[in-house]
Amino acid sequence: MIPLRSILTVLPFIVASCLAWQVSLDHHHNYEEVMSVLRKIHLKCPKITHQYNLTGETVEGRKLGVLVISDNPKEHEMEEPEFKYIGNMHGNEVTGREILLKWLDELCERYNKGDTEVVQLINSTRIHVMPTMNPDGWEIANRQKGVKSWTTGRQNANNIDLNRNFPDLDKKYFNYQKHGVKWNNHLLERADMIKGLQPETKMVIQWILNNPFVLSANFHNGDFVANYPFDESRSGRGQGEYTPSPDDILFRDLALTYAGNHKVMASKHEPCMAGDNDFYKSGGITNGAEWYSLHGGMQDFNYLASNCLELTLEIGCEKFPPASKLPKVWDDNRKSMYEYLKKVHSGIKGRVFDKVSGLPIEDAAIKVTDLDTDYYIAHDILTNKDGEYWRLLVNGTYSVTAVARGYESEEVTVKINNDGISAKKVYFKLQPAAELDKVEEVDENNAELQRLFQLLEREYQNSS
Repeated sequence: MIPLRSILTVLPFIVASCLAWQVSLDHHHNYEEVMSVLRKIHLKCPKITHQYNLTGETVEGRKLGVLVISDNPKEHEMEEPEFKYIGNMHGNEVTGREILLKWLDELCERYNKGDTEVVQLINSTRIHVMPTMNPDGWEIANRQKGVKSWTTGRQNANNIDLNRNFPDLDKKYFNYQKHGVKWNNHLLERADMIKGLQPETKMVIQWILNNPFVLSANFHNGDFVANYPFDESRSGRGQGEYTPSPDDILFRDLALTYAGNHKVMASKHEPCMAGDNDFYKSGGITNGAEWYSLHGGMQDFNYLASNCLELTLEIGCEKFPPASKLPKVWDDNRKSMYEYLKKVHSGIKGRVFDKVSGLPIEDAAIKVTDLDTDYYIAHDILTNKDGEYWRLLVNGTYSVTAVARGYESEEVTVKINNDGISAKKVYFKLQPAAELDKVEEVDENNAELQRLFQLLEREYQNSS
């Protein structure tokens, strides 16, 4: 047993060593090093960080590690938005993994120094960062000697592309629209579509569904562009079909925020390969399906299965560049990472209550119409078990309606002028409806539910 006096003697040196340590971009961090870096950042900033792993393991038995940074990192705080960054979804696209480690370390250091910008962000946001979603693929890619292949290690250890492995909710959504079905959100609850998924995909799906994420981005390599939904074209065309989501204006604003603050994306630069798109001419952004259509992508899944909006960020031509190029990648992305995070504090947020009992209402729909254009944004946000909601919006004037089964709806007009500090707070107190209204509403929804499943089953069988 080590004497207590010896422990007390060396403890100050251990603490000092942790505080002095910094993430280095002089090499690529392997899995063990990534997990060690997360632990070291936690030791450096124990009051504002929390390290956890998603439930389960990858094909080769690794964990998907996450570091949370917030003033109350271990639990959700009422009305505080939750944000996430994900790196290394494709195992051989590695620079997001490295800059996320660097960014976490910088957040910690700037907070400890009392930096006003970072203190405000950490005190008002719960930030989750997963540096690597595909650690097995990274190991496969890293085993190559010399210049890395364009494709080796992209997939997981079962040779499956994780960004084609999520439930194809786009197809369901397009079918809903085609047949006039009104559901436009949380579509995974309406269909059994989780068979045959990879362990990494299943873990991330549970993570998305179990946390009230509001905004997200995942990092890739292969170009310089901020990609936004929808990723899958409506007709099935492989390229060139712009397929907007109901939140197209908002997604474009989010993408322009990241690209416009990036040192390369929105600036004139040579294409990564001959014949590639000149994305900088459109501000460094692209609609996914217009670039190329894919099904089973993670960003569309976030949008259609939860309240979370996600972008796919292509942050460099080289997928697995030499470590000597990592500082430049960090410098290119540093400002964008902060400015994009601030967008989680836009639009409106609040809670929905029962006017009589005062209890929160779960699964109330927040419906929004842009009064400047008379456009109903047909993607409703649902409240959580505490009646909370967050609805990202660009500047403008909106009609916002809270709707819940068994209650009279309530509508308010809201003018949004985002400041990047806090979303506008809007609360609703819904009056319980008459008993007859409740019965009629349930009957109508049950009839529509039956119609929905019959249509989808027929459509799915015809397309399989």
